[in-house]
Amino acid sequence: MTVVSRHAGRAPGAAAVRFFSGAGERRTEAVLTYGELDRSARATAVALRERCAPGDRVLLPFPPGPAFAEAFLACQYAGLVPVPVPVPTRTSHQVDRTVAVAADARPALVLTAAAALPDVRARLADQGLARLGAVAIETAREADPDGWDAPPRDPDDLAFLQYTSGSTSDPKGVMVSHANLVHNLDLMRRSHGWDPDTRFCSWLPVHHDMGLIAMLLMPLYLGGTAALMPATDFLKRPRTWLQLMDQTGAQVSCAPDFAYDLCARRVTAEQAAEIDLSRWRQACNGAEPVAAETLRRFGERFAVSGFAPEAFLPGYGLAEATLYVSGAPAASAPVVTPVDAEALRRDAFVPADGGSASLVSSGHVRDLDVRIVDPATARTLPEGRVGEVWIRGGSVARGYWMRPEETARAFGAVTADGDRGFLRTGDLGVRQGPELYITGRLKEMLIVHGRNLYPHDIEREAEGLDEAFAGLASCAFAVPAPREEIVVVQEVRVRGLDAAEPAALARRARTALATRLGVAVAGFVLVRVGQVSRTTSGKIQRLRVRERFAEGGLRTVHEDLDAAVRDRYRAPEDRASGHRAAEPVRNPA
Repeated sequence: MTVVSRHAGRAPGAAAVRFFSGAGERRTEAVLTYGELDRSARATAVALRERCAPGDRVLLPFPPGPAFAEAFLACQYAGLVPVPVPVPTRTSHQVDRTVAVAADARPALVLTAAAALPDVRARLADQGLARLGAVAIETAREADPDGWDAPPRDPDDLAFLQYTSGSTSDPKGVMVSHANLVHNLDLMRRSHGWDPDTRFCSWLPVHHDMGLIAMLLMPLYLGGTAALMPATDFLKRPRTWLQLMDQTGAQVSCAPDFAYDLCARRVTAEQAAEIDLSRWRQACNGAEPVAAETLRRFGERFAVSGFAPEAFLPGYGLAEATLYVSGAPAASAPVVTPVDAEALRRDAFVPADGGSASLVSSGHVRDLDVRIVDPATARTLPEGRVGEVWIRGGSVARGYWMRPEETARAFGAVTADGDRGFLRTGDLGVRQGPELYITGRLKEMLIVHGRNLYPHDIEREAEGLDEAFAGLASCAFAVPAPREEIVVVQEVRVRGLDAAEPAALARRARTALATRLGVAVAGFVLVRVGQVSRTTSGKIQRLRVRERFAEGGLRTVHEDLDAAVRDRYRAPEDRASGHRAAEPVRNPA
């Protein structure tokens, strides 16, 4: 990223990163100029070179703040490979993830902020990784920046390792080269018309690919400004994101679908009327399936804020393709197509007025070769047929770090007619004209009683079953008992429920869901808020929730299970009553 050095030479006083914390009168701002960013990166690079050899990995567990940008660029200035991870202090999952990445990436050094250093050292030592040296960036940046010189670099050298969100504690490191990164940044720039004057704003964590690449590296690539805030501020008070959009006059922000839904539910009409979103011209929506209902609900709630429906920009991407694969054309309303849901279950895209399902297009593909392929035969499918999304092109990463067999399977796909070099995404999609629709995940598709069902479709149905579920997470999966059966785990607020209500609520929901789906639902589980695990980007971690259900590790309010599931997954003392109430509801929290 010596492009930052060029920006610093032209406009050293221009803001590179503006970082905001808090809200209202208590909101604070820290500004990092291009001159300061370049100087700190050069100095830190000098210090890193004293401890590391070219190509070494450096673990970056940074708390929210502008220092991450300095550390990330310093690694690249030094010819090292940055590995962004969360600070391992908040949750057991976060600790497990960071420790797993540290063990897999085999870093030569840990670089973090001084305030986080004791916790980081302690957590790594607890997991047998005390051998890793750790240094604070505040110390490293004291080196002489004039001692830096640009290292030799090949476009195929690694720019960073981006670890996949993962549904378990076994994330994979995607090897993103400098050539991949530049190709993807330029693809986004041209696709959306972004330039140095484009104003960006984000709450996404920078160890997440969308937060890192689209919301931090893109502004720095262009010579613009990244306005950032902590994800925790957004999750506690979703309107702080929108208020920051107003305050900074931002035109672009990216977030997963759940974030827009959360804002539509949690921000009141009165609060929306106090926010000006008229300058927001590209609301990128990706990282998980985009719901037509989310677009409608958000557009209606924030019309009073001046938000234009055509600002929504649904897209599709994944870490294995660096980030961006497709996106809706700028200044065009999202394409929402009603389809025949029964035909979709048979892998056919059949538009139907008043159809029982609606699919939101993930936009157009540009400068990448994207095919829809039968995952069993590798035959390229025609328009209108659902299959696995395969991708070839300059944005496709080099593979998975230290996993040659998995790299060969995922990145070396060959079509039935002999075309080579495709990435198998594991995502299911369909092409219709210029539009790419993503319909689900190959591994997560549930084949139950001869029916193909998508978990996110079941989860959306579950959310609408009762007011008690509105705005709360749901997770659908299948378990063998002995044949595959559907189980739905649904968060519920227990405040105000008496002792008898959860059982009745779960029973009604299970019956209603089975009626809507036209297939038996073997279990409906009510859990406390927060029990449905998500990645930092908001994706439901279905495999993780499934594991916790099978092990009895969820904080359960009530379980309504059929006999086969109960007999296989619950202890004898839980079977007698047909449910497992891990916590009584007589004294609601």
